[in-house]
Amino acid sequence: MIQWKEEILIERNIEKVWSLFSDKNIKKIMPKVEEHILIEKNENEVGAKHSQSYREGNRVESYIVDTLAYEDKENNKKKQISFVLANAFETNLIFQLIKIDETHTKFIYEGTNKGVNFVGRAMLKLGNKKGAKKVVEDFLNRVEQEALNL
Repeated sequence: MIQWKEEILIERNIEKVWSLFSDKNIKKIMPKVEEHILIEKNENEVGAKHSQSYREGNRVESYIVDTLAYEDKENNKKKQISFVLANAFETNLIFQLIKIDETHTKFIYEGTNKGVNFVGRAMLKLGNKKGAKKVVEDFLNRVEQEALNL
């Protein structure tokens, strides 16, 4: 299993940063997502489900994204999602925003990726740990850059 918890300070209002995690803006921070369609409940509530397609090179994977937690408070915002990719990896992600002041937001990105079968567990054990860390850092930087563009 791979685990991470990283954070970054973004020089933007919490509401602007939070807007990046809405359905209409998801492709800005996750450019490999080709399709993101709400299929159950509302996007801003626990139990929401989305059908999502993700491109990795020439391959496109489709799966269901479940919203496990959703908080939208003035000073603290949080969204937790979970999905199984390629019937091999269970991914659990937490996006948390904490208001520092009117123009600064702390973004905490936390997650786990674990194999759900022999192939998934083997691939994670053989995987590149530095590469996984770079993916997390790239995501933090992309969220920051998109927030600064708002």
